Amino acid sequence: MTTVDRIKALLRLKRLPMEGGYYVETYRSPDVVKKDALPDRYQGARPLATAIYYLLTPDTCSAMHRLQTDEIFHFYSGDPVEMLQLFPDGTGKLITLGPDIVNGMHPQTIVPKGIWQGARLAPGGTFALLGTTMSPGFDVADYEPGRRDTLTRRYPEFRELINALTG
Repeated sequence: MTTVDRIKALLRLKRLPMEGGYYVETYRSPDVVKKDALPDRYQGARPLATAIYYLLTPDTCSAMHRLQTDEIFHFYSGDPVEMLQLFPDGTGKLITLGPDIVNGMHPQTIVPKGIWQGARLAPGGTFALLGTTMSPGFDVADYEPGRRDTLTRRYPEFRELINALTG
């Protein structure tokens, strides 16, 4: 078994629909925040928090999308990951998640709510095991996929990476 196959088996990872990569939800709070206690951007109640393991391989990516909740990414193991974040003012930044903090990699990063995000392995990588945490917790109703044509028009400076992170 390859390392990637072994990780998928040990952690019981499955393909993540819409976004790409492999995941397993490791925590969903039994406590629920009622809709009237949440900001108006939420369409209903949400769990207090959720967490997942998330695996990227050379043939997968985290497709461009945005969420209604801040998302905390944690780097656990493997090769560096390039994460693109695109902001409402037309700017963006590339963050490298990975183990080499001395050379500017981040073991953790925050994606603020409403920010377009996408990620892939850095060139030459074989896998990256990450995790994400959200509070209030993830609900599929909060997932908005990115459209290549819209994003490349708005953020032409990042066209190449947007093309790689959209279908």
